Amino acid sequence: MTDETAPAPAVHPLADRAPTQASQAEISDEIRAIEAEARARVADGGQPELHPRRNYPPYRSSILRHPTHALVRVDPEEVERVSPAFGHTDVNPLESDLTIQHNAEPLGERITVSGRVLDGEGRPVRHQLVEIWQANAGGRYVHKRDQHPAPLDPNFTGVGRVITGDNGEYSFTTIKPGPYPWRNHLNAWRPAHIHFSLFGTAFTQRLVTQMYFPGDPLFALDPIYQSITDPAARARLVGSYEHELSVPEWSLGYRWDIVLTGPKSTWMESEEAHD
Repeated sequence: MTDETAPAPAVHPLADRAPTQASQAEISDEIRAIEAEARARVADGGQPELHPRRNYPPYRSSILRHPTHALVRVDPEEVERVSPAFGHTDVNPLESDLTIQHNAEPLGERITVSGRVLDGEGRPVRHQLVEIWQANAGGRYVHKRDQHPAPLDPNFTGVGRVITGDNGEYSFTTIKPGPYPWRNHLNAWRPAHIHFSLFGTAFTQRLVTQMYFPGDPLFALDPIYQSITDPAARARLVGSYEHELSVPEWSLGYRWDIVLTGPKSTWMESEEAHD
């Protein structure tokens, strides 16, 4: 076989990535510098930053995407006229189990995620619509924009919802999501997480946040997680493994409480966040 007829060598799909893209080491240095500046500010008597900075340079797209002008106010009553309405009859109890939505079992580690939705005084927030969405065990979303070369699971869509009970409690059965790459910088990976959406008494009161899993080695490398410079506030995004919540021979159990208001509130995403 001549050189002209020899097959071309395989090329890694990321080989043509822009050479000017920041490395993980450069991103990590930026993260550490910002956190050191935030610690120094608190040491000098300043208040800890409980929410992420909207302009957080290690999170590259926030530089161009964060708001630079005052928000445009809209009439909430007008919005409510064309927005969905939810009630007890709209949410089937089976929607909280993401593992039974198709003809067969999804692949991956089955887990239960349970907790309570609370206000800043520790009181339960009853009858709250809680929705979740997530990647599958391979780190792939069922979305046309997700072109991550990981397999889709035909038995896992990755969405569910539930109404909180009288004590603010909720519970989901699902598959533990996998981490996935994103193009913030070279070799960037997001820690495994589940997106949570909470509605108040009106559709316009929607809040969105993320739950992470304990001990993830990607925490220190992730500029979205690290954009909350206060360590205690970051820790409130991480669920805890509780063996008592595990179901014998069925699933591992995690607990994650969501606090909506007050100094120990759970971080909620800004409207422009999407990763």
